[in-house]
Amino acid sequence: MNYNHSFILEHNAVMRPYTADVAAYCSPFSCEDNDLDEFFSKDAFLYENELLGKTYAWINTADPSKILGLVTLANDSVKAQFIANSARNRLQRSVTNAKRGMNYPAVLIGRLGVSCEYRGKGFNIGSQILDFLKGWFRSFDNKTGCRFIVVDAYNNKKTMHFYEKNGFKPLYKTEQEEREFLELKDGEPLETRFMFFDLKLK
Repeated sequence: MNYNHSFILEHNAVMRPYTADVAAYCSPFSCEDNDLDEFFSKDAFLYENELLGKTYAWINTADPSKILGLVTLANDSVKAQFIANSARNRLQRSVTNAKRGMNYPAVLIGRLGVSCEYRGKGFNIGSQILDFLKGWFRSFDNKTGCRFIVVDAYNNKKTMHFYEKNGFKPLYKTEQEEREFLELKDGEPLETRFMFFDLKLK
């Protein structure tokens, strides 16, 4: 395969759109999460066909059959008028007064997975992918406005810590506050936490 692309991670990987041809050429991808593995093996291509999301692969240049990580992106927005006052204040602290209260353009990380083969070996593939995305959507040649990167992160300590160490913040400070806004019933699990990264902040 021809990898003429400039988006290179520290681990000598290049980014390519994740197509059926790429999936067929590369070894099966697994991040040892059944939901993510099923999405990337089946649903990612359905999402792309329906224009609901675009998936990108980071491929090892030393061994082009190996995918280091996959991420699915989609357009989104944060609608300030539909979130609780405390969360709105948290989101808008760095936004000029004249632009507060609007719908803020965002890119949604729909799925992010790192190959189990490369996890825990000091490569920090997931963090490098997030760093790339932050730079990509701040870039001068970005074709559209995008203020935030947002994600519905799995509500567990490991996932929350990963996004927090990469500069993401929960929109709601506490789980209870998010539960109340979502009107979850007693005993109904809060499976994800909505988190955001402000691209305007360095």
